[in-house]
Amino acid sequence: MSANTPHAIDRWHDMMARGTTDGLYDLLHSDCVFWSPVVHTPQKGRDITFLYLSAAGQVFDADFHYVREVRDGDNAMLEFECTMDGVHVNGIDLIQVKDNLIVEFKVMVRPLKAVNKVHERMMAMLEVIKSQAPEH
Repeated sequence: MSANTPHAIDRWHDMMARGTTDGLYDLLHSDCVFWSPVVHTPQKGRDITFLYLSAAGQVFDADFHYVREVRDGDNAMLEFECTMDGVHVNGIDLIQVKDNLIVEFKVMVRPLKAVNKVHERMMAMLEVIKSQAPEH
């Protein structure tokens, strides 16, 4: 990483603050693994991780914000809060970085009512995104 290149976690924060996924694909390692709070197997690869994180960006309401951050070298724990359809959501993004690329992104959500709401909205958004994707 050059001295002029911001750390991957700082770049993630910048994208979240701007409400965009511009630059996200390039921030993800080709072998990135995504752990969803509502899918019980790890989602492996840049394309699927990009799909899930893009969907999440559209699912979480405008009041999404990080309330705490803990960093340990290239690892970060970012605690977030938001409201979805009147349901308070509290969660954690665990992000592992290697060579200034995100190699693992794990999301945990609580309470159960929030997990159910996230599941409902994520599945609906993934269907919309998949229906709009060009066929290969």
